[in-house]
Amino acid sequence: MELQLKNRQDLIARALLLGDRLDLKLFKIADCLATTPLTLEVDAGGGIAVLFRYGVVVLFGVNNLDEVRFVESLKPLLTNPYSTPETEELKIYSGRNSIGVQSGAISLDNISLEKLQVIADALSKNLVLTLYEKKVGGEFDKIEPLAQELATHGKVSAGSRNLLSKIGSMLLIEHRMVGRAEIGDKPETLWDFPHLEGLYASLEDEFELKERQSALDRKLGLISDTAQTLADVWDNKQLHKMEWYVIGLIGFEIFISLFELGDKFLR
Repeated sequence: MELQLKNRQDLIARALLLGDRLDLKLFKIADCLATTPLTLEVDAGGGIAVLFRYGVVVLFGVNNLDEVRFVESLKPLLTNPYSTPETEELKIYSGRNSIGVQSGAISLDNISLEKLQVIADALSKNLVLTLYEKKVGGEFDKIEPLAQELATHGKVSAGSRNLLSKIGSMLLIEHRMVGRAEIGDKPETLWDFPHLEGLYASLEDEFELKERQSALDRKLGLISDTAQTLADVWDNKQLHKMEWYVIGLIGFEIFISLFELGDKFLR
């Protein structure tokens, strides 16, 4: 299929994070413009969509009505669809003398499928980072009072199950970042078009992908370690309770035994 968008002077790239996962197995290769990443033609006007299995769709040159129809068609393929998707827009200007990114806009000498795929990869990773930054920020707010309680009173009131759940949530985010979104990896398109590495590097800098991933990794580690420490404190507290229960039962048995011996002696 020929890319109709290559004759356009400017485009709007619109990225949507629709859910946890997008099942791409049902799309036929014959109907695609490309498969890595999966790229489809959306409408007769030449608009295209680049789809990622971690729930992101990036649309180029697609009007609002066609966007609604296309997103609706993807709903059966989504795992845990979000009621309010994360979105990001980027302007693309073609016919420029040089390739670069500045102030939320991309300048290209010309529009090609591989360039749009590189742009889509960076946009999709930016959305995933935005979502997880919000989630991790929320967990930070929940963990801080517990750590403060431990520092002030030497104890923690939250249950170990709740704390272990937080650890599990952080591990799940880490798994999705590394295993699905592959935030730290370069797009596969660059293997075939290495001359586009400069474009991807500019997008990485614009969205601060590496810096945000590093900051998120540190926060995930800190939350996980804090929750694990609090869980250990809670478990030790419960263990001490059990020890006192055992001591109490032993004392009660000794009391019963002495009572029975005294009763026999009196008889």
